[in-house]
Amino acid sequence: MKRLLTHLVTTRWQVRRAFSERVLSAIETAIQTAEKTHGGEIRFAIERDLPANDVLRGCAPRDRALQVFSHLGVWDTHANNGVLIYVLYADRDVEIVADRGFNTLVSADEWASVCSKMETLFRAGDFEGGAVEGIAAVSQLIARHFAAVDRNELPDRPVML
Repeated sequence: MKRLLTHLVTTRWQVRRAFSERVLSAIETAIQTAEKTHGGEIRFAIERDLPANDVLRGCAPRDRALQVFSHLGVWDTHANNGVLIYVLYADRDVEIVADRGFNTLVSADEWASVCSKMETLFRAGDFEGGAVEGIAAVSQLIARHFAAVDRNELPDRPVML
């Protein structure tokens, strides 16, 4: 019930305050800069809350992140090396979903470590710092396996769902 209440009372204003236009621009710039250092594609999505029926059904942030990964077409890259950074604001949860090109290259623990760092900064109210540091950490993991190429297959602008 606590989770349901949290999702019901989370407002668009709260999310816009945390992820202001300035923060969204900083995220976009961080993605543009990062993608010059590797051949992967990063997509950043922020969702305010889940519908009440999804919360009551026990929809986990990870499940929703997988849906968003598909919906945004992050899987549709030439080298199967797209990465979604998904923020579910109401839960203060960050999920990273990486395409199959990373299956044997980057461990779940490495992605989880990035999520944990971001969540810590978000809890402290540093949404810009958490997002930018998360993008930099994801980029380091991508760069280990995908050399830089001059191709931009996915939008760099974060999406508010």
